[in-house]
Amino acid sequence: MNTLQLGNKAPLFKLPLAEGGTYSLEQDMTDRAGWRFLVFFRGSWCSVCNQDLQEIEESISHFEGKGVYFTALSTDTQEDSLEMKQKHELSFPILADASKDLLDEYGVFYHGEDASYEDHGNHGEAAYFLLDDKGEILYQQKQTSPFGRPTAKEFRKIVQYIKKNFK
Repeated sequence: MNTLQLGNKAPLFKLPLAEGGTYSLEQDMTDRAGWRFLVFFRGSWCSVCNQDLQEIEESISHFEGKGVYFTALSTDTQEDSLEMKQKHELSFPILADASKDLLDEYGVFYHGEDASYEDHGNHGEAAYFLLDDKGEILYQQKQTSPFGRPTAKEFRKIVQYIKKNFK
């Protein structure tokens, strides 16, 4: 598993969008100047993840007004990701990393068959990465369960604190 440090350049990637087509982190950063919050979620089947993504959607105008853009991804299929995106009317990109290659690059935990407890089969766990406009990691948090994650309100505090103290 890869271990990323604060200040490291985040791995660039291209992944399928839920609605079809391809998302490129590099292209997104070129097209929309600002910071990126990458949200790895467990899957469309996860009620905690669905609630978290809906909270982000409710705050999206606040973040985009401050130049912070969200992208969410899981090891779900495109079809499951699209169904969830449409059901909850999510406006930010939802990506499918069915191969789990990006999980490995970012060092995100994976709940596989070798896990010590059963938990909805195999899936990536929750993780969060805030990137500056150059793609350097400003904040990261990785989970091994669905609980203890930052809320949209806490994301606001994180962004505010880092912007205030940004070197």
